[in-house]
Amino acid sequence: MRPIPADPAPAVPPMPRTTPGSTGTPARPDVPPRPPHEAPAERPDAAPLSPDPALSWSAPLPPLAKTRVGGRPVVSFGQPERYDDKARPRPLGGRFRSRTVAAAACVVLGLGLIGGAVTGSWLIGDSAAAGTGDSFAVAGSLWHSVPVDQLFPPTVAGKGAGPGGADRAWTRIAVAPDTGCEDAFDPLLQKALAPVGCERLLRATYTDATQSYVTTVGLLFTKADATAMKALNTRFTKQGLDSRTDLMPRPYAAKNTVAADFGTKQRASWTVSVLTDAPVVVYAVSGWADGRTVDDPEPAEQAMESGATTDPAQAGLGNEAQGLADRVERTLRKTVTSPTEQPS
Repeated sequence: MRPIPADPAPAVPPMPRTTPGSTGTPARPDVPPRPPHEAPAERPDAAPLSPDPALSWSAPLPPLAKTRVGGRPVVSFGQPERYDDKARPRPLGGRFRSRTVAAAACVVLGLGLIGGAVTGSWLIGDSAAAGTGDSFAVAGSLWHSVPVDQLFPPTVAGKGAGPGGADRAWTRIAVAPDTGCEDAFDPLLQKALAPVGCERLLRATYTDATQSYVTTVGLLFTKADATAMKALNTRFTKQGLDSRTDLMPRPYAAKNTVAADFGTKQRASWTVSVLTDAPVVVYAVSGWADGRTVDDPEPAEQAMESGATTDPAQAGLGNEAQGLADRVERTLRKTVTSPTEQPS
């Protein structure tokens, strides 16, 4: 075997020559020689070196206009983090306080909004409940606190209240003295109304523009609360008490008027409405002004049906009773909301 020749050793370039007085740095034709470093001369009265206050963490950062010194940018570092006993990073005092203040403000604001909403709902609920109770109580006292002309206006317009949507107009011809309910109703109707009691009874009688018909409208102010009124309303509705001929209201026949002969035998049509938002029963009963007797009276609801052929229906006496009762009831409700308002 022939021995493998070893790789030739790389050629080492010769060391550059230095000029006298140089620091040992190679001389280059394009780089001027660096001047030798001169150590500052020590003064006998110089104080020992201490940390520069400008480098303290609490020192303010230089303004933007002074961020470059000698052409080089000044590098500033963020504030260091500290750690708790669980090795979780925690910011230093300034950032911690700002975050704490912000969080506390959010909590206070949230609690304020929640508390305000709860308080507002509570106030609204109480106000609504109080308003309902107040309205019921106010309605029960209207019989002695409101002028009769406001409960029973001297004239009543019934736009579209007649048969076929014809307009009607009524004029008040008599107002009965306010009384109790003794002998004011037929015995069976008196018994049906007994559960709600009788505080006061107000009545007025009207006639139409032609003075052909007469109608008595009544407001029975009861002693009952809202629960009792609702129970009576349910009973009248479910048992059909408002359509029984033996439960008709009695008319008020005023002497020396066209209603002088308006007695129990002249009743032709009627309606009874038990209110649930006021301790009041509203009713109306109508008949002919000439005093003719009626053998088959008919409830207003039936007399107003399309195609009804009975005498009360053909004469529109159902419309007379229902139209006046509806408008007196509306006046009552309006008076509850503004008891001092005078009728126009």
